[in-house]
Amino acid sequence: MDKKYGGKKDEKIEKGEMSVREAGKRGGEARKEELGHEGYVELGHMGGQRVRELVEEGREAEEEKRHADDKSRSPKK
Repeated sequence: MDKKYGGKKDEKIEKGEMSVREAGKRGGEARKEELGHEGYVELGHMGGQRVRELVEEGREAEEEKRHADDKSRSPKK
């Protein structure tokens, strides 16, 4: 592992020297190195699937809310 990424356990990065963006980039690169290209691609697909699931859950919740609002506004007989 490249020294600039703090690959050795005894190398510590001082607090405040790294931005969140840089930390994320380094973490992603380390994970890609662990998984290899194909594993990293598969991980991305799994994340994309989770996003689709969350969007669908949100749509269903909005539809249920609209349906409940419509029922509460309709005149009672």
